[in-house]
Amino acid sequence: MALRVGVVGGGQLARMMIAPAVELGIELRVLAEEEGMAASLAAAAVGDYRDASTVLEFAREVDVLTFDHEHVPQDVLAALVAAGVPVHPGPDPLQFAQDKLLMRARLQELGMPQPEWAAVTDSEQLQAFLDAHGGRAVLKTPRGGYDGKGVRVVSNAAEAEDWFAALAEDARGGGLLVEELVDFTRELAQQIARSPSGEVRAYPVVETVQRDGVCAEVIAPAPHAAGRLSDVAAQIGVGVAEGLGVTGMLAVELFETTDQRLLVNELAMRPHNSGHWTQDGALTSQFEQHLRAVLDLPLGDAAASATWSVMVNILGGPAEGTLDERFAAAMAAHPAAKLHTYGKSPRPGRKVGHVNVIGDDLDEVAYQARAAASLFLD
Repeated sequence: MALRVGVVGGGQLARMMIAPAVELGIELRVLAEEEGMAASLAAAAVGDYRDASTVLEFAREVDVLTFDHEHVPQDVLAALVAAGVPVHPGPDPLQFAQDKLLMRARLQELGMPQPEWAAVTDSEQLQAFLDAHGGRAVLKTPRGGYDGKGVRVVSNAAEAEDWFAALAEDARGGGLLVEELVDFTRELAQQIARSPSGEVRAYPVVETVQRDGVCAEVIAPAPHAAGRLSDVAAQIGVGVAEGLGVTGMLAVELFETTDQRLLVNELAMRPHNSGHWTQDGALTSQFEQHLRAVLDLPLGDAAASATWSVMVNILGGPAEGTLDERFAAAMAAHPAAKLHTYGKSPRPGRKVGHVNVIGDDLDEVAYQARAAASLFLD
């Protein structure tokens, strides 16, 4: 009988696990939040990932459980572990992806380089941090933020009054995370795969380009990163994966500062947008690698298969019509481009697909990827 992997969450990350699962002879099952989600191509059940009985029922039909997002509540995760369900990543590492304050505290214990930070519960504490850090800082909600949501650059504590008011009404209590406004030259990302038996693979560090708080492009490997920078990024990534006990794919988002330091910005314990280039530009894609890792199979080679890879997100899609109507034109104009769409309807700012191009000339590769992606937009 084929190994069965259950994925909680029916989004595009689960969708992109389908092809490598088929190729590896793995049966992929998905617990989607609603009908018609991106991963509906797989055998999909529909249910609430926040309900322990629903997830436990789903888990009975699989050999291992993993996720395409980090939002499954800790009490549900604990119930799965108590029932003997292999869960990767497990509740302990996942808490650090779910709560940024816990993440910062644990990374500090591990000695990882990161921005100066503090937990603040009221305006006075926030203002004190601002006064001590040049009058500007980055404020984040500890839970639920992504793609720029739950993040503000503030210069006065009054700009966070609504967030503090929401905290006062939240039964969980807690505080907000405030961080120094880092003077950085670019953003990088380091992908790591780690299996339950402790095998680890590090992918080449990549450069990510953000627009309006959303990843727009990824260049692999990051230009001018060979040597010490690449080594340090991998050391940080492996140190985080081992220190937190991550199993599966881990993305460590990094700042490269103006004084050439690397600081940890965010963590994602799953296949990640910054690793989509691996579908066409690495010997083992992050989606295949994640399946190998959570099943504790030998990990694949994480080396790049091309000199350069560029991934460009398709954000929003066409104002009229469907993505499907644009495929032929994109294929004809850019035959080297690999097109990946998520089965989502167009909506402003929504990630509906991405384009990968590989080659030996970075300028040409980037041009082809951007031009192909633009044909899906108006």
